[in-house]
Amino acid sequence: MKKFPFIPLIAFTLVVALLASAYALDLGGLVKKAIVGGAIALLVDKFSDQLDDFVNKLMMNEKLAPQEATKVVPIISVGKALYVGAAQVVGPKDKVNQVQAVAQIEGDFKGGMFRVKALIPVTERGKITNLQRVQGVGISAVIDVKP
Repeated sequence: MKKFPFIPLIAFTLVVALLASAYALDLGGLVKKAIVGGAIALLVDKFSDQLDDFVNKLMMNEKLAPQEATKVVPIISVGKALYVGAAQVVGPKDKVNQVQAVAQIEGDFKGGMFRVKALIPVTERGKITNLQRVQGVGISAVIDVKP
């Protein structure tokens, strides 16, 4: 080792460079997800009323009682903070007006035999921790968005 004292330094530098490049690639993926997620949220916001009307016609649900309402909001995949689509929520008008997003939470049951995706109407979009569920509101449709 006395003849080549720079070998440990070169090895250390290579490891740091590899880790940094892997981190940069992951960061790029996160940036791409954030851009796509933001674009989906903007599309949902822009077309939410038209989507809501379309879903109501599709489901033959155009004549709601005056105290009931529907609304299309983005779906946020909890744990990733990523907008993955949209959902129509339905319920009492005052409750539906509180819904800003639908949180999607996934889990395995019986060692992966069953995969569960729970959709929960929530009061805030950007908050993926300490979610505030809106009770009395259900999900009537899931809308996929092609980015």
